[in-house]
Amino acid sequence: MLTPQDDFLGHQLPTTFDHVGTSDVRWTERYWYTAHPKSGELIFDAGLGYYPNRNVMDGFAGVTIGTTQYNFRASRRLRPNPLDTTIGPLRFQVIEGLRHHRVTLAPNESPLSFELDYFATLPGAEEAQSYRRRNGWLEEDLTRMNQFARWRGWLEVDGKRYDVDESNWWGQRDHSWGVRSVHNTDPMRPPVANHRNFHWMWCMFQFEDFGISVFLKERAPGKTIYLSGSEVSEQAGIKKERHVVAVEHDIGWADDPLGQSWERAELLLHFADGGTRKLDVKTIEPRFYLKGGMYGGLKGWHHGDDRGVLSTGHDTWDLTDAATRKTACTLSDHVCKITSEGLAGMGIAEYGVATGYPRYDGPQRFPAI
Repeated sequence: MLTPQDDFLGHQLPTTFDHVGTSDVRWTERYWYTAHPKSGELIFDAGLGYYPNRNVMDGFAGVTIGTTQYNFRASRRLRPNPLDTTIGPLRFQVIEGLRHHRVTLAPNESPLSFELDYFATLPGAEEAQSYRRRNGWLEEDLTRMNQFARWRGWLEVDGKRYDVDESNWWGQRDHSWGVRSVHNTDPMRPPVANHRNFHWMWCMFQFEDFGISVFLKERAPGKTIYLSGSEVSEQAGIKKERHVVAVEHDIGWADDPLGQSWERAELLLHFADGGTRKLDVKTIEPRFYLKGGMYGGLKGWHHGDDRGVLSTGHDTWDLTDAATRKTACTLSDHVCKITSEGLAGMGIAEYGVATGYPRYDGPQRFPAI
């Protein structure tokens, strides 16, 4: 169907912008954002999913303060407004591409609302394309970009208002599109994925003048399935980028009886130019579990599900509760403080280790994702 975007240049198919080049229902385009004050008292997460072959758009937003996580979710039918990035009270706007975005949640039935503006501090970086076939079947064909930023605006949680200013609030985002692999961790919709012989981390770390992103999947230390990473800076308006070609890691796991948790990590990055950078990572308390945004499915609600013209939901989680942590699994954005060569930074780490990986045995009794 015709939409206003069809008046712009950029078509890549002999059809309208609401169509993509495959009929695969797994084709997904996704936004993801995080924000956190340098004080480390909380983390904000938000995301949007666009599923043109399912006729669905969904999104989430949430905040973790200490050990309490607040979740909001929404879903709508895509057409007749396929490119309107509004889902009930939740709205995502690209004010200026690669520069300025706005994420808004109007007052609603949940204890969460906000109006937040994202201002990029560094150029965007493309990750290596993730392309996998298994027994002749396309499992994933996905590309992703990521970028670092500062935030401005306000955030209200359970009646308390937080003023968000660029001097104190750092963050990051990604934008991915393509055929996405399915990692179901929801027991209400079996079969549940069973990950083995697998270790992964996806980290975005920001310093005053540069940012580092690393996505590593491996079967054993040094036996890489997928690696993409870069160090990005900007000098006199010119983008500078060094690509990561290897990662050495030594992870200290917390004594967490409820799940997998980093306490610290030492990462040694090897770059294509022959240089290295050592990162000393220390996690702090705020951690947003992405189950709250339907990642892996939550009690029967999965990304891309058709839940009608408009559907919303919300809940509040006590992350010290064993049943809640069992539901939340492992996939999360965990706030970190980082030091490197005398410089201090901040960011998030996502991570996990599965049964059979020949290192880090302790946390393997819990799910890797």
